[in-house]
Amino acid sequence: MFKLLKENIRIALGSIKTQLLRTILTILIIAIGITALVCILTVVSALKNTLSTNFASMGSNTFNISQYETSTRRRGGGDIDKVNPIISYPEAKAFKENYNYPFTETSLSFTATSNAEVKFDSKKTDPEISILGVDEHFLGNSGLETKLGRNFTGFDIDNNAYVCIVGSDFEKGLLKDMNPIDKVISVRGAKFRVIGVLKEKGSTFGNSQDLRVLIPIQVARSLFTAPNINYTMSVMVAKEALLDEAVDYATNSMRRVRKLNPVQNNNFGVSRSDDLINRISEMTDVLSASAWIIGIITIFGSSIALMNIMLVSVTERTREIGIRKALGAKRSTIAFQFFIETLIIGQLGGLVGIILGVLSGYGISTAIDFSFVIPWSAVIAAVITTFIVAVVSGSYPALKASKLDPIEALRYE
Repeated sequence: MFKLLKENIRIALGSIKTQLLRTILTILIIAIGITALVCILTVVSALKNTLSTNFASMGSNTFNISQYETSTRRRGGGDIDKVNPIISYPEAKAFKENYNYPFTETSLSFTATSNAEVKFDSKKTDPEISILGVDEHFLGNSGLETKLGRNFTGFDIDNNAYVCIVGSDFEKGLLKDMNPIDKVISVRGAKFRVIGVLKEKGSTFGNSQDLRVLIPIQVARSLFTAPNINYTMSVMVAKEALLDEAVDYATNSMRRVRKLNPVQNNNFGVSRSDDLINRISEMTDVLSASAWIIGIITIFGSSIALMNIMLVSVTERTREIGIRKALGAKRSTIAFQFFIETLIIGQLGGLVGIILGVLSGYGISTAIDFSFVIPWSAVIAAVITTFIVAVVSGSYPALKASKLDPIEALRYE
């Protein structure tokens, strides 16, 4: 059996060589379909990995209260954005003071600016640094960690200390080739002593998470006095079993702060990290389904092309089939030979498609700052798909070849 398989593979490869141009074109047609499938699934996997990593870093037992939710409400069949009032500092402070649910820590923060210039000695950064006003619980509630130095303490926050924690990119730029701890940097003319450096977070949608400076919230409020500053409250629940009750309690507390009556809808958003991850999963599942639809349509065309080349091959090799049958070849042997030939062409097309798809997906993921991961599920799907294509496309030509009458086949010119 092994010798027969080996011989059929040898004959199939010989036949492929004699029809090299036609075979290459067929392989490319199959490869295009597989490339489209693998490339899209690769990018979707990279997107899912990037977003899930970013949101999962918050922790599954964390939720945020902010001006908006992460979704829109449907009214009259259309999507409209809710217009909510900002969360002011008095409201944020009132929430933190009144929210006393057990086993929780509440953090207040706001983005003071996203285009600050930071100076150190005679050097300065481009005006692209984000300045955040935070408290001592911000790092823990946001899933951030320091790789050098320490976090803020309650003393730092209560006494409005001019200290700061910087993103990891400062080690590569402004504070390169030195120990950043205890260096003094300048933000809007105010001097801050660096007490910590954050671990690298990378970029999300092209926005670097490592070009930021965290300073005590009251200091930030005194330096950045723009009107309508919007605050965010982040709550960490120590016991995950209490998360649902903690969210309900926080919602009721915020409604009281906002002075909403029982019939009014919430005019603020509550975003749980696990809800965000689930939404991401739903969105990427839709994208994956779309990739399969596009891939299947293209692969359907590939199947037709592969079947066509095999039917032409059967016609061109009618005399060869007649000679083999006259020498005693069985119908199953003839069918198996053509089936193996189809399978080899299909798998070669799949292999080329997988390589091109992964490379294309890697290029796109890198260009848009997604965390690339090898899409093993897409690779396995491509292998299975090309096998099915080969089986479907090769069955009829193989059957047709096996049913040729040897006498009629020998007469064929």
